[in-house]
Amino acid sequence: MLIDWFTVIAQLLNFLLLVWLMKHFLYKPILNAIDAREKDIAAKLADAEAKQADAGKEHDEFNSKNKTFDEQRNAMMAKATGEAKAEHDRLLDDAHKEADGLRASEATALKNDQVHLSVAIKRMAQDQVFSIARKTLTDLATVSLEERIGEVFTRRLRQMDAKGKDELGAALKSSPEASLVRSAFDLPVQQKDAIQNALNETFSSAIRLRYEVDADTIGGIELTADGQKLSWSISSYLDSFDESLGKLLNAQSETSTGPPSPTSSVPSAVAPVTK
Repeated sequence: MLIDWFTVIAQLLNFLLLVWLMKHFLYKPILNAIDAREKDIAAKLADAEAKQADAGKEHDEFNSKNKTFDEQRNAMMAKATGEAKAEHDRLLDDAHKEADGLRASEATALKNDQVHLSVAIKRMAQDQVFSIARKTLTDLATVSLEERIGEVFTRRLRQMDAKGKDELGAALKSSPEASLVRSAFDLPVQQKDAIQNALNETFSSAIRLRYEVDADTIGGIELTADGQKLSWSISSYLDSFDESLGKLLNAQSETSTGPPSPTSSVPSAVAPVTK
C-alpha cells in the first residue's frame, strides 16, 4: 500500500492547527475561566472563613458578656434579696421591740399607777392616823403628866450608856450657849431644878440651860446641845413610826415592780414605849 505523504503531512498539519486553535481559542479561555473561578471561590471561602471567625469571636464575646451579665444580674438579685430580707427582718424586729416596749411601758405605767395609788392611800391613812393620835395625846397631856415625864427624863439621863454620856457631856460643856430644854408645857420650878441637878451630877459640871415651851413636843422633854440630843416623849415614838413607814412607802414606790401587797406589815424598827 502506497502512503500518500502529502495527505499525511496535510492531515498532520491540520491536526496541529486544530490543536493550536482549540488550545488558543477554547482550552485557554476555559482554563482561565476555571482559574478565575477557583480564585474567586478561594477568595469567597477565605472571606467566609474570616467572617465565620469574626462571627465565632463575636459569639464568644456575646456569650462572655451574657455570662457576665447573668452573673452580675444574679449577684444584684441576691444582694437586693438579701437587703430586702435584712430590711424586712429589721423592720419586723423594730416592730416587735416597739410593741414590747409599748407593752412594757403600759405595764410599768399601770404598776406605777397602782403603786402610787396604794402609796397615796397609805400616806393619807398615815397622815390621818398621826393627826388623830397627836390631837388625842395633846388633849390628854396635862401638867401632871409633864411632871411625870420629867421624872422619866431624868431617870433616862442617869441611865445613859458610857458612849452616849461622853458625847452628850462633851456637847453640853463645849456649847457656847446655854443648852435648850423644850417641853409642851411650862415646867414648874421643882421640875427644872430636878433636871438641872440630874445634869450637874451626871456630867460633874454646872450645865447652863434655857427652857422653851413647844406645843409640838407632845408628851415629852427634849434636851439639845451642839448637835447632840436627848429626849423622851410620846411624839418621838410617833415620829419614828412615821419616818419608818415613810421610808417603806418610798422604797416601794421606787423599786417595786408591782403593787405593794395589802398585807405588808409595819416595820419593826419602831421602838416600844417605855413605861
